[in-house]
Amino acid sequence: MLKKYLFLTKPGILFGNFVTTLGGYFVAAQGSVDFLLLLLTLLGTTLVVASGCVVNNVIDQDIDQKMQRTQNRAMVKKSVSVPVALVYALVLGLIGFGILWFWVNAYAFLFALIGYVFYVGFYSLWTKRTTIHQTVVGSISGASPPVIGYTAVANQFDLAALLIFLGYALWQMPHSWAIAIYRFDDYKNAGIPILPVARSILRTKIESLIYVLLFTIAMNGLFIYGYANWIYAIILNALCIYWLYIAILGFKASAEQDVLWAKRFFLFSVILITVISLCFSFTSTAPSINTVFF
Repeated sequence: MLKKYLFLTKPGILFGNFVTTLGGYFVAAQGSVDFLLLLLTLLGTTLVVASGCVVNNVIDQDIDQKMQRTQNRAMVKKSVSVPVALVYALVLGLIGFGILWFWVNAYAFLFALIGYVFYVGFYSLWTKRTTIHQTVVGSISGASPPVIGYTAVANQFDLAALLIFLGYALWQMPHSWAIAIYRFDDYKNAGIPILPVARSILRTKIESLIYVLLFTIAMNGLFIYGYANWIYAIILNALCIYWLYIAILGFKASAEQDVLWAKRFFLFSVILITVISLCFSFTSTAPSINTVFF
């Protein structure tokens, strides 16, 4: 009974956003962790993300029934009704946003709201079905949790928050396209115009390579501007060089090998962002000069 409601929240996505929220928090905390604030930030963010995922399940019922990996979801099987799912999403969202507003701060609430609106409104309801630029739109929601984590501590949007937002948004692109390559038939059958389906796998590999490079540059900005130390720089660049290496291997993969390559590329992207996010717990530093935007 409870299991179907848990899976409506997409636990894999919840875990990923949990980890990136930690990353943003650790950058701002600089080794001095307020565990109550951390707990409230993680709980509030997780509940907001869970709410968005439940709404996404409601919106994507018609798509999910055409995709092998999603055709057993509760909304497709009608084991949970739409009204019940929407009430469930509303409760999760109200509690999550309430925690961020009353016990964290307005910045965390604002970026949670931005992420929610982009995920549910601009991505799920609109661009996912209509344009190859859906991944760019979705990346904004995906990059919001680490900014929530950062602003929860910093209580401001500064250069570090901007670099975190850019870096995590850029990471979303090759990460998401890798899924679309190894689940190519699913996306094609559902009529989703994601880049590999709407254009070609070769173009996706080229753009993925470019985004890996852009991600590397953006995340190095945290070291360059003094928000992270040299240990972070070594870990980041070692991981990015290997991710770049895997991206290059994609051009040598045949059509039959693309699925295996894409899975490897995707799995390493998960390892990379997890390691980087967690390493901020011991690599973050205070910059000599901090640029605050608002």
